[in-house]
Amino acid sequence: MSGIDYDAVNQMNVGLIEEFRANGGELTGAFAGRPIVLLTIKGRKSGKERTTPLVYLPYDGRVFVFASKGGAPEDPDWYKNLVANPDVTVEVGTEKYAARAVVITGPERDELFDRQMAEAEQFRTYQTNTTRVIPVVELVRV
Repeated sequence: MSGIDYDAVNQMNVGLIEEFRANGGELTGAFAGRPIVLLTIKGRKSGKERTTPLVYLPYDGRVFVFASKGGAPEDPDWYKNLVANPDVTVEVGTEKYAARAVVITGPERDELFDRQMAEAEQFRTYQTNTTRVIPVVELVRV
């Protein structure tokens, strides 16, 4: 998607990560009250660990994230990295744990994405902005 200033997004993410960790997972501003998870993944090319803040869906004791990239035509880098390196670190609130990323497909994916659209309307817009099926990933504690 052209028009996205990825440097600005990266700077915003650094601020969100700092605020999340300083406030036990609580954020202010546009993300106040939203379920946010910090996901740390090893880069598939660099091997460096990178942390990404993501809106997540807590459902039935499970944690799901969505590779929306705002409806861009391609998957986000964090998703490509976790497909290559599914062993990740998850931070929810003040809790930090190791997890394995599992891509959900088929009817279960569709049901979970429908739930996420009901919780956060912008995900409906993300899906209509792209022809790709936005991946759904479960972060399974190990």
